[in-house]
Amino acid sequence: MPSTRETILAALHARLSALPATALRGEVLPERVPAEGLLILRDGEPGEPEVTLSPLRYHYQHRAEVEAVVQGAARDTAFDTLCASIGAAFAADRMLGGLCDWVEAEAPQLVDLPVDGAASLKAAVIPVILHSASDPLG
Repeated sequence: MPSTRETILAALHARLSALPATALRGEVLPERVPAEGLLILRDGEPGEPEVTLSPLRYHYQHRAEVEAVVQGAARDTAFDTLCASIGAAFAADRMLGGLCDWVEAEAPQLVDLPVDGAASLKAAVIPVILHSASDPLG
């Protein structure tokens, strides 16, 4: 049986997979970026929990990351559309079907990546905070 953390990350990946862009989890950047864009979910870190003692519960703000990448002549527009679709996907169900307490994304940290002989990539890391209560190993 998967842990709560793994279940939440799998649900987040499934939510990203429903978008038009290709969604990967924990993969390296491939040689080719699909025309509709690429999303790579990084599992991130659970951080230090806040603890309540009665009953004993650990409250985490797990910090995952989504790498969003687009390429092509209209990359600014494509990137904006991709980021908006990520935001809309999270806003549609902030609790991932009841698996966590809240999902929120932070502002993208932008990077322009030049590519020899091809259109440059526009990329960003989008921090995603997953609020949940679970056992440290569960």
